[in-house]
Amino acid sequence: MSKKKSLSTIKKFVFIGFSAFLFGTGASLFTPKSSASPGFFEHQWDPEPGYKRLKYYQSASERNERATYYLFLRGKERKEDIVKLTIAVPNYFKAKIKTKKLSLCKVKVGGYTERTRCIENIPSLIEVNNKQTSIEIFPEKPIPSNKDNYAVVMKIFNPRKRGMFQFRALSQKSGDIPISTYLGTWNIDVQ
Repeated sequence: MSKKKSLSTIKKFVFIGFSAFLFGTGASLFTPKSSASPGFFEHQWDPEPGYKRLKYYQSASERNERATYYLFLRGKERKEDIVKLTIAVPNYFKAKIKTKKLSLCKVKVGGYTERTRCIENIPSLIEVNNKQTSIEIFPEKPIPSNKDNYAVVMKIFNPRKRGMFQFRALSQKSGDIPISTYLGTWNIDVQ
């Protein structure tokens, strides 16, 4: 009797161990993919003097995948009211940027528990040049230099080639002499 009892307990342990192994390996198949937000560590070999990294959120980072980019203009990054915003797009960013898929809005920056979303749409005139290397945004009212966060929302298909793409932001304040000043750079990563 004791042989039968010990044999059944061994079978139970083997069955429990095997099912735990199957559950563990099967659970890894259903885990969500990592999100495409920028990493915590970024290194540049020889950064330009005055280089400033701007925050962004990218819904998808895979090649040819539909993505929504939120290019943030946080309150602490804006020193003056912005009358005109220019985004310099690298010429090797081979994606079709359409003006009807671009917008400017006041944004609620998300985190682990909340999604990034637009709170209020800012009416503005948006122009993209023929070479698709420059996006110019003229808001109806200047973007104030307060603590609110704003974002340029861009809905596109990611380019075919992977790489790191630097989008530079230049702002223009109201005044007699229209001078553009450097706000910072968004480093977009496509894998």
